[in-house]
Amino acid sequence: MVAPLKRVLVCSPRAAGWNQPEGLARWRELGFHHAPDFSQAQSQHDALCRELDLAGVEVIELSSSPDISLDAAYAHDASLATDFGLILMRPGKKNRVVEGRHQGSFCEQMGIPTFAEITSPGSTEAGDMVWLDSKTLLIGHGYRTNAAGIAQMRTVLAPKGVDVISAPLPYGPGPAACLHLMSLISLLDERTAVVDLPWLAVETVELLKSRGFEFIEIDYSERDTLACNVLSLGGKRLLAIEENRKTNNKLRVAGFDVRTFPGSEICINGSGGPTCLTRPLLRN
Repeated sequence: MVAPLKRVLVCSPRAAGWNQPEGLARWRELGFHHAPDFSQAQSQHDALCRELDLAGVEVIELSSSPDISLDAAYAHDASLATDFGLILMRPGKKNRVVEGRHQGSFCEQMGIPTFAEITSPGSTEAGDMVWLDSKTLLIGHGYRTNAAGIAQMRTVLAPKGVDVISAPLPYGPGPAACLHLMSLISLLDERTAVVDLPWLAVETVELLKSRGFEFIEIDYSERDTLACNVLSLGGKRLLAIEENRKTNNKLRVAGFDVRTFPGSEICINGSGGPTCLTRPLLRN
């Protein structure tokens, strides 16, 4: 999750239907803070893509589909890239279930195979999944990813020598909110993580410390603006939301090169930061 990022899949607001009245009408149901402003969201997404391009990342835009919702812009959640192909998720948020197969079909056209697919009664979202190393996958157990989904992930990956560890998530704001494991932790390099420490389970903190991770805590005044949601570009380079100036300054003081883009509409309104907006497909 922290090697140099080379290829990424995104789904623009345009492709996710943010410019369509019928899609926009569902904003309350989908948990947005207010009705999205398509023009501003698209402009901010374009800024994200420019930063990725400047960092040497190949940006591939997912095609539109009449079946997907506004949430599809947060492309990270619907699939997990592995050395063996994509694992298609079955999101716990019901309107998002179609996204996994849509991403799978699109990526197969680029020569990226589907390795596995999570099925009912399992539910999984990749926002709950953090690779601690190439053979250890930490998966948050909460409202979006259930025990059955984690069990399926373990069954799929065990033959490949990958250890799947379950991490309990807090109740937080409740089942209607978007609380992923990656809402509480983002890996910055092989041994550093930015964290929302009070919300992490004790056993998760102890596991990470036992593996030698050091923590940079977010500025807690920026919790609601997704300060913990930071994308590693590799080589001490990070991509973050510009609104989180205090946390971003902490990261810079710690020696990281923090690039930013405006995220008020595309990120904060829909509760999805730069990691959520990107599905990394290839890292060195």
